[in-house]
Amino acid sequence: MDDQEIIARFFARDEEGLAAAQERYGDYCAAVARNLLSDQRDQEECLSDTWLRAWNTIPPQRPRSLGAFLAKITRNLAIDCLRSGNTVRRGGGQTTLALEELGECVSQAGSPEGELDRQAAVEALNRFLDGLPPLQREVFLRRYWYLDSIEDIARRAGWSKSRVTTTLHRLRVRLRAHLIREGIDV
Repeated sequence: MDDQEIIARFFARDEEGLAAAQERYGDYCAAVARNLLSDQRDQEECLSDTWLRAWNTIPPQRPRSLGAFLAKITRNLAIDCLRSGNTVRRGGGQTTLALEELGECVSQAGSPEGELDRQAAVEALNRFLDGLPPLQREVFLRRYWYLDSIEDIARRAGWSKSRVTTTLHRLRVRLRAHLIREGIDV
């Protein structure tokens, strides 16, 4: 069953759509949860909540990419779990490390324009990512979206750990300069 058929089943409130989504994207969503949450119980709860949230949000939402939609739900739920302090250990340290690294580029302070500023920053970040070569984009996203460890990224890219670390540092410097050029508060 392809993504459009699965989504159509969600709209028809047919539970076979949910089962098909779990079969097709279960391992992928489990990997997203595992990268953020070290405790297996937290991972399982996050996955259960992912399927419930998907069931409750499709409809009315009609995702363009079901896999990305489910991964985003899983990631957001895992981050919420980390924030609530219900985890045994904070993602093996990867979450804290990755966010500290990005803290060099992006201000954490809010502003009165809040949502408009956030949307402008998202658009600027998307333009930055669009301008990167595919492998650099993947390395950046693996670290700061999926929160993969440096070791995992190096293995996946076929690079040394030092090359990954250096590349990420240079990308953060470029991102900071890009955001400043775009007029985003950093």
